[in-house]
Amino acid sequence: MKKLLLVLVVTAQFFACNSKKSEKVVETKKVEVNNNVSDQAAIYKGVIPCADCAGIETVLKIYEGDGTIESHKFELSSTYQGKEPKKEIIEKGNFNLERGLEDDADGTIYVLNWDKPEAQQIYYGSYSNNREKIYLLNNNRKIIKSDLNYSLTIIH
Repeated sequence: MKKLLLVLVVTAQFFACNSKKSEKVVETKKVEVNNNVSDQAAIYKGVIPCADCAGIETVLKIYEGDGTIESHKFELSSTYQGKEPKKEIIEKGNFNLERGLEDDADGTIYVLNWDKPEAQQIYYGSYSNNREKIYLLNNNRKIIKSDLNYSLTIIH
């Protein structure tokens, strides 16, 4: 029993220390893209609604790498507007693709943190006829139905 408890504690510490989330105070923010083909990203940007601030400026960078699942990386930056000091949260990790977004069989769902527990996964999706816009999805992988705008638009 003690060995099992020790293994569980060590595993929990490993995952807690292995988190790639970081939080920092920022004055300004720049989006930089490396011109190296393997580092090129699709970059989506927008302002997501926020319950206790003016909005969350969101930048999602999708790096597909060489097309293998191991090379699928993302970087998600969230800056809370209207709060001082400005707080930016940057999350990096792996993503996976799923086919089909609601009634669009050719739509795409990006599962951010697909290799982590479901509670840590974030879902974005795009319709096959408009890859320029990507929508934040709920936990059921459905577009959030609201009068508020939960979408990001491609900038690169």
